[in-house]
Amino acid sequence: MNVLVINCGSSSLKYQLINSDTEQVAAKGLCERIGVDGRMVYQPAGGEKEITEAPMPTHNEAIRMVLEALVNPKTGVLKSLDEVDAIGHRVLHGGAKLTRSVIVDDYAKQVIRECFDLGPLHNPANLMGIEACMKLMPGKPNVAVFDTAFHQTMPPKAYRYAIPTRYYQKYAIRKYGFHGTSHSFVSGETIKFLGLDRNNSKVIVAHLGNGASISAVKNGKCADTSMGLTPLEGLIMGTRSGDLDPAVLEYICNHENITVSQMLHILNKESGVYALSDNLSSDFRDLEDAMNNGNESAALAIDAFCYRVAKYIGSYAAAMNGVDAITFTGGIGENAGIVREKVLSYFGYLGIKMDPEQNKKRGENFILSTPDSRVTVCVIPTNEELAICRETVELVSRA
Repeated sequence: MNVLVINCGSSSLKYQLINSDTEQVAAKGLCERIGVDGRMVYQPAGGEKEITEAPMPTHNEAIRMVLEALVNPKTGVLKSLDEVDAIGHRVLHGGAKLTRSVIVDDYAKQVIRECFDLGPLHNPANLMGIEACMKLMPGKPNVAVFDTAFHQTMPPKAYRYAIPTRYYQKYAIRKYGFHGTSHSFVSGETIKFLGLDRNNSKVIVAHLGNGASISAVKNGKCADTSMGLTPLEGLIMGTRSGDLDPAVLEYICNHENITVSQMLHILNKESGVYALSDNLSSDFRDLEDAMNNGNESAALAIDAFCYRVAKYIGSYAAAMNGVDAITFTGGIGENAGIVREKVLSYFGYLGIKMDPEQNKKRGENFILSTPDSRVTVCVIPTNEELAICRETVELVSRA
């Protein structure tokens, strides 16, 4: 089965065409600057990247260009769009109504639309991508795979906020969690890679990138996760503040005479390691270089990030009453050895010992801890597109 995986952002669109039988990527690419001017990158397997500059007023035009590239007589990988069997879409938020992946119908689109307030940057774009595919490839099944779905197994003690119950009942305000597709994929791959018993396992996944979150996965199911109602809760991130005293919002709003919406923009876009480094960068490569050159603000940003990661990992080890494996993934988790080293330095009490030579690796599955470490630590690259492909195939095959 050929599955086209679509991941729409507010002004971008990532895509991969995957053969589900071999799980090989036939072609992949990116559309960016949608609504501005438009730029598409297309790369067939084993071929060169092609870059096309063309207007993309909406996601409709972007997806049309992707489909045209896939069937291009010279560099396309399909003879016709009839060879696309299904389309899998990453959707940020399913709210309380859609708690697992679904084949898209009118009800699914309605719920995605109802969640616009919970995911204002992503859900509208996700729905535009779905509707564009339905228009351009009528009759093809479209599957919505939700970032929030994997975390729906959390118990109420983990997902309820200590606010009046009426707000939970009226607005479904609770912790939802995000990066669920990645956490599901990586925790499952960890269990397979280490030969653990899925039904008797305790795994902590640290998905560390510009957006970062941690999950506690007990017996293959999510027990807790660091992001909340929105992706703002939890870890310090690239430009997101993560956890902080809510009174900070009122204090700054009153003293700076700004709105709550303006304050939330600051917490989402102007905070995190970017703010702690005195606006130097949200990219850990830049921060590490600056730290090595004596920049104290960059060093603080990295230290604070690693401290928060360690605090969450420690709390989740307590929440599950133990841990068998800790897995790093995501752009930072997979590549930033300095971050892994600093995080693991907090866990001597768990009997964790890191192998410095192994910590130099990147881009593959590997064990980071020494053989005598009481908890196994590993690195497993995430593959959300493959996870979406698998979910899509499973649903379409059962339909």
